[in-house]
Amino acid sequence: MITNKKVFFTETLKALVKLIVAGILIGVLKEYDFWIALILAAKIFHNIYKDIIRPKNKNWLLLAGMLLTCFGGIVGETWGVANGYWEYHKVTRELPLWLPFAWILAFHYLYKLELKLIPLLKNKSQKNKIFLALILALILPAFGEIITIYLGVWTYYWPYQLFGVPLYAFICLVFVHMLVYTILHFVCKKYKINDVVFN
Repeated sequence: MITNKKVFFTETLKALVKLIVAGILIGVLKEYDFWIALILAAKIFHNIYKDIIRPKNKNWLLLAGMLLTCFGGIVGETWGVANGYWEYHKVTRELPLWLPFAWILAFHYLYKLELKLIPLLKNKSQKNKIFLALILALILPAFGEIITIYLGVWTYYWPYQLFGVPLYAFICLVFVHMLVYTILHFVCKKYKINDVVFN
């Protein structure tokens, strides 16, 4: 299934290290949500410049995915906190200021990782790409959540938890990411946009 397992695992390991660093950063600075927001916003502007503004071929699809994920994530966060399904700690507001930026970066992170991993698949069929996206969306965001949960950033009150992350959260994370991926797949199809990840 994978042409170069060493590169595949190296890229996956590098992605995990980035996730660990981000989780620890948010965990250590959890009381300073403004500063976390500022750091994440700076990273987003850097990514937008590097991946969208600077290149000759502008990847507006990436920007659309980042904004759609942010919208879906914040709708979900607002619903979850308002209904008492989870709560954030050490901040004076219900939702920390850094949340929209974290959702934006989550899409960018998964998209860029898939760009690196898809060429390593022996069979680059739509089915295999969807399977890869599902696995990454199921494991990586939840892994990041485990780090921040154990560092006291927030608590879930849903039952059936695995390392502090409930089954419902796994489902919601995959749903948001795959919904955005599905929308972008149909945008690519309709407007004949050539994108490694979405078509």
